[in-house]
Amino acid sequence: MTGEPLLDIRDLRISYRTRAGTVPAVRGIGLSVLPGEVVALVGESGSGKSTVAHAVTGLLPRGGSVDAGSMTFAGADLARADESTLRGLRGRTIGLIPQDPMVSLNPVQRVGHQVAEPLIIHRLADRPAARRRAVELLQEAGLAEPAQVARQYPHELSGGMRQRVLIAIALAARPRLIVADEPTSALDVTVQRKILDHIGTLTRERGIAVLLITHDLGVAADRAHRVAVMSRGEIVETGPVRQVLDSPRHPYTRGLLAAVPGLGHPGAALRENGGAPRPRPVPAVTPLDDRDLSAVAGNPATASGDLVVAEDLVKEFSARRGERRTGRRAVDSVSLRIRRGETLALVGESGSGKSTTARMLVRLTDPTSGRVIFDGQDITHLDGGELRRLRRRMQVVHQSPYASLSPRMSIAEIVSEPLRAFRIGTRAERSRQATALLDQVRLPAALLGRRPAELSGGQRQRVAIARALALGPDLLVCDEPVSALDVSSQAQILDLLVDLQNDLGLGCLFISHDLAVVRQIASRVGVMHQGKLLETGPVEKVFASPFHAYTQELLAAVPGRSAR
Repeated sequence: MTGEPLLDIRDLRISYRTRAGTVPAVRGIGLSVLPGEVVALVGESGSGKSTVAHAVTGLLPRGGSVDAGSMTFAGADLARADESTLRGLRGRTIGLIPQDPMVSLNPVQRVGHQVAEPLIIHRLADRPAARRRAVELLQEAGLAEPAQVARQYPHELSGGMRQRVLIAIALAARPRLIVADEPTSALDVTVQRKILDHIGTLTRERGIAVLLITHDLGVAADRAHRVAVMSRGEIVETGPVRQVLDSPRHPYTRGLLAAVPGLGHPGAALRENGGAPRPRPVPAVTPLDDRDLSAVAGNPATASGDLVVAEDLVKEFSARRGERRTGRRAVDSVSLRIRRGETLALVGESGSGKSTTARMLVRLTDPTSGRVIFDGQDITHLDGGELRRLRRRMQVVHQSPYASLSPRMSIAEIVSEPLRAFRIGTRAERSRQATALLDQVRLPAALLGRRPAELSGGQRQRVAIARALALGPDLLVCDEPVSALDVSSQAQILDLLVDLQNDLGLGCLFISHDLAVVRQIASRVGVMHQGKLLETGPVEKVFASPFHAYTQELLAAVPGRSAR
């Protein structure tokens, strides 16, 4: 691919002013993106990737400043452009797909209005035409029933659906450059493939340039023409994607590739169409054929080793359409079991019912019908004090450590909060326990006085795990716990969860859209689609010989499995 770069970054230096002094974030990098080219910027959390994205779009946070260098876009230097110039470019010729839809979408405006807004602001359409175009953009972004979605608010959508809304907004004005900051980290592999296919079509047919910031090296391998690897504010290696991934020169790049979950070396994975997972210690549980589940659920007392048994769970939600109220079955007759010391993974598309099933298992939502048996006791209708006591034995680790930890509390307060809630121990005892919990998740006690904003994403997720372990639970529900983390942080968190499970004998329900992660951590896997559990069994058996067409489609969509 030849020609003049659409975006040309030279000797860019960026720093942040903090109370402790000036902290350099980007140290003299050079990077270019040609029309019709996808350049992937990869690296660990804190390496400076998102700072580059924010600088290009003129959205550096308070305290951030460009100290030197240039960012030339279509002949204009973005590093020296005033706010009026940047507003004219942002959303019109430079589109941004941010990572966190919960922060980026306005919670009090309907989705359709937010998608139409760039068209109205940049006077590309009047309001009626912009509303019609918004529905089309939502459909192009892969959302079913786009007209209905346009009338909804962000909180009414799943995380994956919200991410697709952000993509529709970024593409609304048909920009020349898309800065995509982890655009598919919250999406399942089939929707991820559709979105990336759509962006790929735009690069080919319209010559749109894409700066793709991602921690997923499989996505970079499949979608980028060139890749640049960042570490501590510097680009340590750059080149054609196959050259960098197949024959990495820098030790940091080799370390990133080694940390990719479940695929081994991505370069080898590209050649071999998938590789063997890294060695994983699996708890010593005796496999039980899932066809025997109905007998076990019918008589929980005979389910030796079973911690949780769900039988024919159904969850229906009602919604109003005009003057009539309709029902939607989010979970449809799901039966499953989790044994002590075992990890069961649930995979499937956004909206398939995975998280709703998990919420019913831990009684955060009530099933419409069916029952849940925990440690031999039917807990389906527990309430009051009995339900509160049960909560001590079930804990949840949420997807986003940025949203699940209170920004106003110290790490010590966050970790010891469950102990305070259940009035366990004195203040001094809770303080000692918080120190022990941080040690258990391999964090130094020096972090206890800090707040979440002062920690990296991987550190925040460790804090969330420490809080979940505070009450000594029997069941841990991990809802997409590593989807927002870079590969090295992912590997550390997954290894930590395996070690904790072996040490503590926890049963674990692990919800993920990343099949490589599932292959590394889970003993068994269940595949959900449109509220139904389509198949379940040992991970290696399901991945090697999937019998359902949908499972085959999921496996075929895993990034990094097909060479460019």
